[in-house]
Amino acid sequence: MSKLLSVLLLSMLVSAGSAVAAEGQWAKNHPRRDQVNDRLENQNNRIKQERKEGELSKGQAAKLHREDRQIRHEERAMASQNGGHITRQEQRTLNQQENGVSRQIGR
Repeated sequence: MSKLLSVLLLSMLVSAGSAVAAEGQWAKNHPRRDQVNDRLENQNNRIKQERKEGELSKGQAAKLHREDRQIRHEERAMASQNGGHITRQEQRTLNQQENGVSRQIGR
C-alpha cells in the first residue's frame, strides 16, 4: 500500500512539473514579451553592425549594450511579478526606453 501511494505521489509531482514547464514556455512567448525581446535582439544586431562599420566606437557600443541589458533585466523583473507576462503599460515603458537607445544607434 505504501509503495502504491509513493507511485501516485510521484506521478502527481511529475504532472505538476509538466504543467509549470508548459506555463513557463507560454509566458516566455507571450506576445508583449516577445515583441520587446525581438526589438532588443534587433537593436543588439544594429549596434554590432554599426560597430563593425565604424559608426560607433567600442565604448559607445559597450554603453548601448549595457543600456539594452538593463532594459532586458527590467523586462524579466516585470514578468516575474506578473505571472510570466508584462502588462501593456510595462510594454509601452520598455519600448520608450528602447526608443532612447535606438536614437543613439547610428547617429
